[in-house]
Amino acid sequence: MRLALIGATGLVGSKLLEVLEEFDFPFEELLPVASSRSLGKTIRCKGQNYPVVDIQTALQKAPHLAIFTAGGAVSKEFAPQFAAKGCRVIDNSSAFRMDQEIPLVVPEINAEMLTNHHRIIANPNCSTIQLVLALSGLHRNWQIKRIVTSTYQAVSGSGHAALQQLMGERNGTNHPNFYPHPIDLNVIPHGGEFDAEGNTSEELKLIHETRKILNAPEIQVSATVVRVPVQNGHSLSANIEFHRPFEIEAIRQTLAETPGVTVFDQPDRNEYPTPLLANEQNQVLVGRIRRDASCQNCLNLWISADNLRKGAATNALQIAQHLLNHHLLTI
Repeated sequence: MRLALIGATGLVGSKLLEVLEEFDFPFEELLPVASSRSLGKTIRCKGQNYPVVDIQTALQKAPHLAIFTAGGAVSKEFAPQFAAKGCRVIDNSSAFRMDQEIPLVVPEINAEMLTNHHRIIANPNCSTIQLVLALSGLHRNWQIKRIVTSTYQAVSGSGHAALQQLMGERNGTNHPNFYPHPIDLNVIPHGGEFDAEGNTSEELKLIHETRKILNAPEIQVSATVVRVPVQNGHSLSANIEFHRPFEIEAIRQTLAETPGVTVFDQPDRNEYPTPLLANEQNQVLVGRIRRDASCQNCLNLWISADNLRKGAATNALQIAQHLLNHHLLTI
């Protein structure tokens, strides 16, 4: 198999190279694609060195699978060109997520919808993945009516320049000003572009992607996105209102049985999810599980996950693994 990785030198691309090794994902040729600044460099994966190539070179080689991690503009231009050559495309950007013809996939929830017809597959937003994975089993059992969530998003979700700003502020060294305000010793309630109603694009992703993945357009979702001075690992508080009454122990059991979720919830021992605990894990951690007494059939959760892994690279590779296991990759 020829595998193209578009955006191989970025944070998600670099994490994908790690996950490829961990999963022992089978390929015979790797085509790492990056900008012209990286041409001539080599990428090491699974004990071999691979030269970085430009995207046209990768396209001409007609790979069997291409994973895009280079941003929406690149995906919009080139993902259809790769697909036209018979390549399966897994796209990490927001370019195709809300296209009704393109599946938006978290494998533990809806991978069964994938067919030979789907040449482009969208990987959801990092915060959305950890939210819906925690809620998927709960929705099946009790039917979610409304979700109110606030995110505590690490700067790695914004890329190299954001990390450089955080560490530069922390160390007192020169740094790019990626965010409109200082991020160290600060929180910034801003993710993406603001619309006319004051919502950010990151908040709208949480709203619309959650409904699409859960196949539940009727769910009401309110989201506030906040960037915090954490290097890696997103967290969310989630307040969920159900149509049906529930018992807390049944909630705990459902969460414990949800693939991809680890319940970490013993507050009497100070055990609850944190970004440091989630770092380098492929599981979504859920804790602070408690009833919200202010509203009927209402639940509070705290959710942490590694945004570069399950929030991006791991989820993409799990999609690829599903395609392989179900003979949906033609080699």
